[in-house]
Amino acid sequence: MTKINSLYLLLAVALVQLYVPAKMVVDNETIVRNGTVHKFKTAPIDPSDPFRGRYILLNFEASSVNVINPDEWDNNEEVFLQLTHDESGFSEIAGVSKTLPDGISDFVKAKVSYVTYDSIPKIMIDYPFARFYMEESKAPKAEEIVFKAAIDTNSITYAIVYIKNGTAVVTDVMVNNHSLKELATGADEK
Repeated sequence: MTKINSLYLLLAVALVQLYVPAKMVVDNETIVRNGTVHKFKTAPIDPSDPFRGRYILLNFEASSVNVINPDEWDNNEEVFLQLTHDESGFSEIAGVSKTLPDGISDFVKAKVSYVTYDSIPKIMIDYPFARFYMEESKAPKAEEIVFKAAIDTNSITYAIVYIKNGTAVVTDVMVNNHSLKELATGADEK
């Protein structure tokens, strides 16, 4: 390989390394600017390990769907969740299908985590937005806030999720209508 070919190859690799993360950022910004906002109420977070590295692991109350025949569903299968809002404005699952819903714009792609065979069979949902990444320096304070919110039964915690064409982006986690990002920096302390 000549020096010129090696230089072109190195340049091509460098361009790909810049293109991939830039495309991810642009795609996420497009969803946030043009997508539909949803509020997913979070369930209590496992107090033994709510953080792994620099993100918060989110569990959602809307995490299961009743099904008639559990044998029709497989673990790790991609599904489409039709979404709606409850009377308080929080997102709920209105239906599930294996195919892209026709004429419905409010849906998100997810996966079947596992299937239960209880008296009322259910599929448990694995959302693609179950991680909320934070700046590392804010993580310990955010962890403390989340622990306190999980213990307090009067506390309401939810994720702000923008959804467009089945793809979702989490922009913030709210604790009693206050941004976790701001609470973790002390900007929203009372």
